Amino acid sequence: MILDEIIKKTKEDLKKQKIEYPLEWLGRSLSFNPFMPKDVKSALASTPDNPYRIIAEVKKASPSKGVIREDFDPLTIAKAYELGGADALSILTEPHFFQGNKEYLGMIRRYVPMPLLRKDFIVDKYQLVEALAFGADFVLLIAMALSRKELKELLDYTRHLGMEALVEIHDKSDLTKAIFAGADIIGINHRNLETFEMDMSLSQKLIPLIPNGKIIVAESGINDHETVVELSRVGADAFLVGEHFMRQEDISGALQKLKYGK
Repeated sequence: MILDEIIKKTKEDLKKQKIEYPLEWLGRSLSFNPFMPKDVKSALASTPDNPYRIIAEVKKASPSKGVIREDFDPLTIAKAYELGGADALSILTEPHFFQGNKEYLGMIRRYVPMPLLRKDFIVDKYQLVEALAFGADFVLLIAMALSRKELKELLDYTRHLGMEALVEIHDKSDLTKAIFAGADIIGINHRNLETFEMDMSLSQKLIPLIPNGKIIVAESGINDHETVVELSRVGADAFLVGEHFMRQEDISGALQKLKYGK
């Protein structure tokens, strides 16, 4: 399964990184960090004047589709998203399967005001310290990739560092883990990370089971304004969109059309 492959490779990389840049060294670097994490919840919670919050993704490739955008300049893409009205940005940092890079976080952080999500396969506290050092405001925690105990420990440590987490679920079992961990921002990924099959009815099935007061993010397969409106109607606050935007010549225009319908 592709998720297992990615996690295995991530753990191999972590072993090398911990030798080259020990956690103590990484922690000390935070004292020179000019960035304070931004308020993620207020950026993602829907309001009457901004009901469709968009997390726009900076993404070069994926395991299922290969290279999505040949003409890939992370900063240019981020500025186009800002112009189009994005509420937050998702930055792919996984290098092997998504061709991402941690350096993109700091590069983009200097030039755009929106909160930044480190989108990666996080399995270790080291990656959370790293996320903060490189300029992330929140991180992705994938329930399917973690035990209940691991998810809770990583979420607690994320908050200890002053960041927030988008806890991603795909089924009722994942949702149980997310609630146990105390997640405030819950992402429903319509794509199964083990098979890469899509189920666009997943939000309708899972949102009614989520306790009140949570910020709900719909992820994957969102390509038009009608889908955004429909998912908002069932309770989604925000929408994480990457591949659709990465295939557009006019990124800002595509974002405006998806968010505002024009």
